[in-house]
Amino acid sequence: MNTQLFYLLILVLIVVIVKTPWFKGVIGEFIINVSSKLLLDKEKYYLIKNVTLPTKDGTTQIDHIIVSTYGVFVVETKNMKGWIFGGEKQSTWTQQIFKHKNKFQNPLHQNYKHTQTLKDLLGLTDNEVFSLIVFVGESTFKREMPSNVTEGLGYIRYIKSKTKEVLSISQTKEIASKIKVGRLKPSLKTNREHVNHLKKKSNDLSCPKCGSKMLLREAKRGSNTGNKFWGCLSYPKCRGLRDYNIN
Repeated sequence: MNTQLFYLLILVLIVVIVKTPWFKGVIGEFIINVSSKLLLDKEKYYLIKNVTLPTKDGTTQIDHIIVSTYGVFVVETKNMKGWIFGGEKQSTWTQQIFKHKNKFQNPLHQNYKHTQTLKDLLGLTDNEVFSLIVFVGESTFKREMPSNVTEGLGYIRYIKSKTKEVLSISQTKEIASKIKVGRLKPSLKTNREHVNHLKKKSNDLSCPKCGSKMLLREAKRGSNTGNKFWGCLSYPKCRGLRDYNIN
């Protein structure tokens, strides 16, 4: 193999990896990790990332948890581009890139289970736990969003807008300790078991539009090529969709 062909293959491999949902997720989490450390006072805010917690029906996976005296912020990250349409009470939102449209689960609904799991684990109330959605990438909201659905570094402003102390310093230390003790060890095995849990859970999923069973599908074209999603069994008669990462 000559040198030019070798580097060409390496370049192709990099392009393929960059386009995968896995890589997009990694980049999104990296942005949150770095910006949190740089823009939030380490003495006041404690960042815990990639937390997998056991639940009654399996596991749930949380991108980031930020613990402070101003509350516990449960962060769900979305690395997407294009126009984003959605409302607080809608079951699915829409991503539009030119004429191509893609449905995905309302991230507020997705993050609801995360916040409830943490409340049960830590014995906290609604006034002490905040759900926070962060869109990173080249996305633009085309409708007014709730204050806890943000773009880019807007999540920092949301966190800093909470100025009333609802937890003591000793409580925040205890909460961080409980999360560390209660979480499953971060590893490839933990992630694999969580993915298997999601696949088994598909048997209980129903179409948000018609109530039929859902099938795991993979986008074959457009900007979301390779992305997995749950599609209605009655397609094309019904085009109901659910986001793949229902956790």
